[in-house]
Amino acid sequence: MIDLRPVGYVIGLLVASLGITMLGPLVIDLLAGNGHWFVFFESAIITIVTGGLIALACANGVSEGLSLRQTFLLTSLVWLSLPVFGAIPFVIGATEASFTDAFFEAMSGLTTTGATVFAGLEDMPDGLKLWRGILQWLGGVGIIVVAMVFLPELRVGGMQIFRSEGFDTNGKILPRAGEIATRISFIYVGLTVACIVAYAAMGMAGFDAVVHAMTTVSTGGMANYDASFAAFGAGVHYVAVIFMILAALPFVRFVQVMAGTAQPLFKDRQIHVFLMLVTFCVLLMTSWLWGRGGALTESGFRDALFNVTSIMTGTGYANANYMAWGTFPVVMFFLIGLIGGCAGSTSCSVKVFRYQIVFAAIKSQIRQIHSPHGVFSPRYDGRPISEDVLNSVIAFLVAFILTLGGTAVLLGLTGLDFITSVSGAAAALANVGPGLGLEIGPAGNYANINDTAKWILAIAMFVGRLEIMVVLTILTIKFWRN
Repeated sequence: MIDLRPVGYVIGLLVASLGITMLGPLVIDLLAGNGHWFVFFESAIITIVTGGLIALACANGVSEGLSLRQTFLLTSLVWLSLPVFGAIPFVIGATEASFTDAFFEAMSGLTTTGATVFAGLEDMPDGLKLWRGILQWLGGVGIIVVAMVFLPELRVGGMQIFRSEGFDTNGKILPRAGEIATRISFIYVGLTVACIVAYAAMGMAGFDAVVHAMTTVSTGGMANYDASFAAFGAGVHYVAVIFMILAALPFVRFVQVMAGTAQPLFKDRQIHVFLMLVTFCVLLMTSWLWGRGGALTESGFRDALFNVTSIMTGTGYANANYMAWGTFPVVMFFLIGLIGGCAGSTSCSVKVFRYQIVFAAIKSQIRQIHSPHGVFSPRYDGRPISEDVLNSVIAFLVAFILTLGGTAVLLGLTGLDFITSVSGAAAALANVGPGLGLEIGPAGNYANINDTAKWILAIAMFVGRLEIMVVLTILTIKFWRN
């Protein structure tokens, strides 16, 4: 039988901490004098008290480390429990929001998906705008910790390949997580502050700069305006591109740079491939827009650069309605959304390194066919790929494709059309945010889809953020028996 007390203790502390962060929006609304501050006062009391009671009830079961099964449960339950409490301000403060809408928004925020059910964002109280940014910002740093600490230990999706270059936990997962989180937090806060300053320098208002910096560095994509980044000028667009790319790079490399070793950052093959893919797609999209418009313009290049970077990193901002660019861009944006950024970053989707491993395996197999008596081993970044890592990556990709197809089918059964079902499933599972079509595309939102579809999409965000295999593991009977 699994001892749930250590898991409950950590979750209780995290819930209480989430409640404390609600004091920030409370102060913002209090200073604005809009009377909305009481929403966050109530929400904070409920969240802090509930989290504190859970932690106290489980405190007698605290141990130095977590077992493998406890770690699987903790990783999953954190991303289920925090959205429930994160939804409380939306339930209390947004009078038109049902619990379904509120949970969808909170899950989208914490998983840094960026899909929203709210329209008229300009009229939303500043406290709720800030809360959306805080959810994404917290989700972003949480995702990095999960990717660098828990997933390699759980051997999920090939992430174990990064154990040797990251932080060896020596079998005790939880204590080491605190040290890693501290190092990451300094870098994460530093990037956020730099992004705030850069946005402000480009003319963005102070409050907007803070919120959008949070949702940029977390590659979350929630904006303060229905028009997203079309509400801002060219300078802001270029700043966003720079920080979206930085946030999509492995944070372990930033840790190494801070320690005085910059060489791994410049030699990382995953980073090289990611940057080459972004560059190639931007040039391709720029050429397409050039051909359609008949002239090469700065705005055309900027639109291609911004939207390609936004979708590939899983941020989900838009500064133009790329659905109006023709069929090719729609297909391209769908595909690059399934690539994602680098492992150990705030970005989402499949991740570049998994494609590198698969292509290395394909290359090795082709060479084996050409020379049947030869011995060829697939390699990643100059190192041989173990069978364990290769099997884990293939299992992840198969699970991803099957889950994507199953989610699209379920969405279709709720009455959504084909494009909305398929693109919505991909956008949620890959944590990209905007889908395709008039309803959930870059010019729309998820407000008008039915509640059943919203719950399916919220679950898909959760499953995708946890790299699928974690959730599938705890759903097996064997996990609970042994």
